[in-house]
Amino acid sequence: MSENKKTQFITAGRDKKWTNGVVNPPVQRASTIVFETVAEKHKATVNRQNKTLFYGRRGTNTHFALQDAMTQIEGGAGCALYPCGTAAISNAILSFVETGDHILMVDTCYEPTRDFCDTIMKKMGIETTYFDPMIGAGISELIRPNTKILFLESPGSITMEVQDVPGMASIAHQHDVIVMLDNTWGAGVNFSPFEHGVDISIQAATKYIVGHSDVMLGTAVASEKYWDQLREQSYLMGQCVSPDDAYLGLRGIRTLDVRLKQHAQNSLKVAQWLATRPEVDHVRHPALETCPGHEYFARDFTGGNGLFSFVLKTSYPRATTALLDGMRHFSMGYSWGGFESLILANEPKSFESLRTVANPNFTGTLIRLHIGLEDIDDLIADLEAGLARYNALITEKQTT
Repeated sequence: MSENKKTQFITAGRDKKWTNGVVNPPVQRASTIVFETVAEKHKATVNRQNKTLFYGRRGTNTHFALQDAMTQIEGGAGCALYPCGTAAISNAILSFVETGDHILMVDTCYEPTRDFCDTIMKKMGIETTYFDPMIGAGISELIRPNTKILFLESPGSITMEVQDVPGMASIAHQHDVIVMLDNTWGAGVNFSPFEHGVDISIQAATKYIVGHSDVMLGTAVASEKYWDQLREQSYLMGQCVSPDDAYLGLRGIRTLDVRLKQHAQNSLKVAQWLATRPEVDHVRHPALETCPGHEYFARDFTGGNGLFSFVLKTSYPRATTALLDGMRHFSMGYSWGGFESLILANEPKSFESLRTVANPNFTGTLIRLHIGLEDIDDLIADLEAGLARYNALITEKQTT
């Protein structure tokens, strides 16, 4: 009998061979694994690819438990672990490309992903073509004979466009192109990648998997077709993580479902409140119709989380600074997915370096929020006070 996903968050990775009968797998730290007989060493060597204690970089029981859990939750054939989300992205790509290949990369990708393509990939003689996240079936026109990877991120970083992942994946597979997805926003909870045509699902587990803003961790779960190559190539590139960090990632999974539900509930209330504000041009929350690609969110996702953006009607950096500097409950930080609320601003001009073909099509300042687990009334009051500071400077500018 198959388990409901909600149950899987509690049971996944808790096989007795990893736990030895306790609730949580112990933290097993090791570099050298010792063997008492030649036969024992030979057996470990032959099975070193299959969650067998062989050498610390291949993993310990703590790592194996987390890999099992992520594989079960996301639905693939195996999970590789990395020291951060960026390492998961770069090594997943590196595992499948060679000089002369071509990559299709969504233009709204995470900024370090773009930097990786524009530097390391370019230096290796691998060309990247950026495409509009809303291109849909038009992706077929960009596929070349040497296209190796279609890389998606949905919703998109900062501007939150939701893509037609299954539609684009279907086209890619017609050309034997590998479909990779940065699934950090979906977190393995709200979007099931392998049910929508994805071949490799990547997460910055630093964010919702860990959930407490205290661990760097990345994961890549692959389908059976690509798992062996991803595993071995990542191993050859030296990818491994601390067992302590793997343990904290595994512990985060136990509360992932309930945390995400509360993040989603809080963020939707804030988004709906912001939509009524006169300073706001529109809100880019995937659950709202004002978000590009909302129809795909409604079709493919089972819920939301705490991350979304909204766009102000004007761009006035002094006023934006006044909004940000006086926040009590929102802090400024370059991550999200923890229990705390965060806020960052992007002036329209900043997208000139962040986008190649996808015009954000707005002229006001974009504010990205991560809504944490604080009391929702406190968060709204904090934003209301921030907008009052913002309005004071806007009024001052208009009267001088």
